[in-house]
Amino acid sequence: MKVLITGSSGGIGRAAALLFLEKGHTVIGMDSRESRIDDPAYSHIRVDITEKELPKLPDIDILVAAAGVQDSSDDIDINLKGTINVTERYAFHEGIRSVLIIASASAHSGAEFAYYSASKGGLLAYTRNVAIRLARYGATCNSISPGGVRTELNRPVMEDEKLWNEIMKVTPLKKWAEPEEIAQWIYFLTAVNRSCSGEDILIDNGEAHLNATFVWPEKQ
Repeated sequence: MKVLITGSSGGIGRAAALLFLEKGHTVIGMDSRESRIDDPAYSHIRVDITEKELPKLPDIDILVAAAGVQDSSDDIDINLKGTINVTERYAFHEGIRSVLIIASASAHSGAEFAYYSASKGGLLAYTRNVAIRLARYGATCNSISPGGVRTELNRPVMEDEKLWNEIMKVTPLKKWAEPEEIAQWIYFLTAVNRSCSGEDILIDNGEAHLNATFVWPEKQ
């Protein structure tokens, strides 16, 4: 199958792209940064997903909207509007199989940066909207809401022993997910699943249902 993945140059997006390639799929990566994947079945488009005129592509089978930023002036534009922009451009056609949108545990708890939480909360509603409209094609649309994931974006707390210990106190499984584990969820919900649609899966090592707590270094 032909898979389009945004945010493919790092973190969850890159892990998902590598897994789809490992499984024998053709992957188109879309990111504002250079490619970090070397594979004959991978092609890379360097583009800002908020651009009005996105490049024309052959019809895809699967869309994974993983591009995102955190605690920036662009959280709403990239996380929410950019995801909508890409999805509206590439998802709605005969032959589409599935769409997967990366939301966040913060969409449920609100316990993070204001614009980030709002952008991810908006994605939950948008996922339902897309699922309703994709049903006519027999296609699914779901979102996943990761809690802590060991990516570059989270280094400020991962590398601070005091803050890390605070997080672990409210995390029942006493760990964070690796990007590769999140990629497995993405693969199942897009390439395997045919009956679950319009749902959000919370993947946070049990944190939300114990105590939704956000820990971050104080700004100077």
